[in-house]
Parts: sequence; C-alpha cells; structure tokens
Amino acid sequence: MRNAGPILAVVAAIFTIWYAAVPFMNVKETLTDLERAGAVVVPDTPIARRDASSIGLVLSNSFAIPATYAQVRPRLPAPHQVAQDLWKTTVQKKVTSKRSLIYHGWITLSATLLGFALGTGAGILLAVGIVHSRAMDMSVMPWAIVSQTIPIIALAPMIVVVLYSVGLQGLLPKAVISAYLSFFPVVVGMVKGLRSPDQMQMDLLKTYHANNAQGFWKLRLPSSTPYLFASLKIGVAAAMVGAIVAELPVQGGGLGNRMLTGSYYGQMVQIWSALVLAAALAASLVLLIGLAQRLALKRMGLI
Repeated sequence: MRNAGPILAVVAAIFTIWYAAVPFMNVKETLTDLERAGAVVVPDTPIARRDASSIGLVLSNSFAIPATYAQVRPRLPAPHQVAQDLWKTTVQKKVTSKRSLIYHGWITLSATLLGFALGTGAGILLAVGIVHSRAMDMSVMPWAIVSQTIPIIALAPMIVVVLYSVGLQGLLPKAVISAYLSFFPVVVGMVKGLRSPDQMQMDLLKTYHANNAQGFWKLRLPSSTPYLFASLKIGVAAAMVGAIVAELPVQGGGLGNRMLTGSYYGQMVQIWSALVLAAALAASLVLLIGLAQRLALKRMGLI
C-alpha cells in the first residue's frame, strides 16, 4: 500500500501523455475525413496538410480534436479505444474463437512457460558447471555472452525453418526461442549467486570436512536464492518477448501473429490490444515469481 501512491501517479502521467499525444498523431487523417464530410479545414488542400506540422494543424483546427479520439483506423489509438477492443475480444468472444485475445494469449503463454522452464533449467546447469569448472568458465561463458549479441528478429525465422525441416513445429520452435532469450539472465544471476559466499564461509566448511557436494547444497545454493529469483524475473519477461517474436513468421496464432496481422491491415487498435495483453501477462508472471521469492526467502529466514 505504501507504493500505491507513486504507482498511481506514474500511471496517471502515462495516460495523460497518451491522451495528449492522440490529436497530434491523428490530426491529418481526421482532417481528411472531415473535409470529405463537408467541413472547412485549414489548409484546404491535402498536399499542404501533408507538409504542415501536426502542432500547427491541431492549433488551426481545434474543432477537430474530439474527432481524433474516434478514428476507425488511428495512427495512435486512445486508451478508451484499446479498452473497448480488449473488452470486445476477451469478454465478448468465445475463448475458442480465433478472434479472441484469450485464445491467442494462451498460445503465447504456453510457449513462454515452456521456453522459460527450458531456459531456466539450462541456465542453472550451465551456472553450476561454470562455477565448478574453470574450463567451462573460460569457454562457455564467453560464448553465452556472444550468443546474446545476435538479433533475435533475425535468428527466430532461422530457428523456425530449421526445426520445421526436421519435423518439429508448433509449440516447440517458439519455446526454443523463448529459452534462448531467458537462459542468459539465469546464467549470469546464478553464477553471481553461487560465487556470493565469502572465503571465510568456505573455510568454515573445510574445517567441518565438507565435500564439494555438501558445500553446494548447504552454502552455495541457499546463498544464490535471491540472485536466482532476481534473474527469473528478467528471464520470464525475456521469454515472453521471445515467444512473441517467434510467432511473427508462423501462422499458428498467438499475440505476435495478432500484431503482425494488425500491421498488415492497418489495425493499430488491434496491435495495441495485443501489446497491452502481452504486458499484462508478463507483469502477472513477474508478480508470481515475486510472490514465490517472498515465500522462499521468508521460509529461509532471509526476510
């Protein structure tokens, strides 16, 4: 509750800026529609309006401002237009309908969760190997860093095509791309966490004649728990991005495919609705991980 005030203030500022930007983004198309309907606009030629600044057009045609919030195909939809489309495509559509955002959201969420699980498992295993093997630290870690420099928008179609050629299609290729983006934060966080115990703690274990396995389970792993959950929050958001990008070159549905379809037909409201739902899903996953973190650290006595 203490954070509610600042959060609401930031949300209010975002919506204020959003509403204020709508007239300037949509004024040219709005004036064209009004001119066709018989209204007198300034300037009166399409070429002059094309070359004019949006600020000048809004100031010269203030009567058109309300119409900019009701464009059928706006450049920038107003928040209430996005909310109306979300209501129409979630509550008023059957879940099994391909026009339902819930249907597309579930496809994206499934790929995200599977990819996140794969990426987290691979990241933890790599981190354990890097911490316990200098050879892996010198060889694997640089390659893990280099792998993240490849643009995912270029890599995703290649992975989809290669996996499709060997008979793998549907959910798995998208999960692989999600895992590719989510494993790196887990690797970095776990390596930092597993190396967080100081030398005095390690020396204490040696005085107890603890072997490497006991040192891992009794000291290194508990010490890495806060780092793990912090990296999981980043990883799950990255997994969502990977799933959306992976859906762009395929036709199997999903929020990414929904955005691409909207861009083909100039349906910006559809694109923004999918974006808002994707952000809500990612935020929900991060909140769930935060809840699990609090419960785990409380049980361990760290909070």
